[in-house]
Amino acid sequence: MGTRMKVFRVFKALHKTRMNVFKDDSRALTAARQKINEEFRKNKGETSEEKINQMIKMASDVEVVLRQSVIQGVHVGDKKIVLRPREDLLLENVPYCDNPRKKA
Repeated sequence: MGTRMKVFRVFKALHKTRMNVFKDDSRALTAARQKINEEFRKNKGETSEEKINQMIKMASDVEVVLRQSVIQGVHVGDKKIVLRPREDLLLENVPYCDNPRKKA
């Protein structure tokens, strides 16, 4: 696959993730869109294949962090925030045990 296509795919993936992660938060959506576009525009003239591949890797890593680590919080009072985790972030909850059972 060509480098140009890889750049386009990671750009598109970042914007798709941005739309999912910051859903219903117009301020965060706008800020993320501006930052993504700014970073890609800033490096538009890069010609070094090695540097381009490093930036593609960085963008992919950022997309993964956004998708796997960011949870929305909504202020509902002076000292209260309601978290709005996405369905794909919810995992099986395994209780912590201070004294694990020994294997027989």
